[in-house]
Amino acid sequence: MTKKSEDTEIDPKLLEILVCPVTKSNLIYNKETSELFSRKAGLAFPIKNGIPIMLIEKARKIKD
Repeated sequence: MTKKSEDTEIDPKLLEILVCPVTKSNLIYNKETSELFSRKAGLAFPIKNGIPIMLIEKARKIKD
């Protein structure tokens, strides 16, 4: 495992309980971009040092 992937890994149990702050729907973890995606909201939330940043103002808008 590289340093970058270690910093952005997320605990699967945490992923089970995290939901989108906008839609309250499940999130999809993208290991390549180190983000949690909400398809319903069209947002990608960053993961910094293994910590999901679930602030709407920090999320990136994603295209369909």
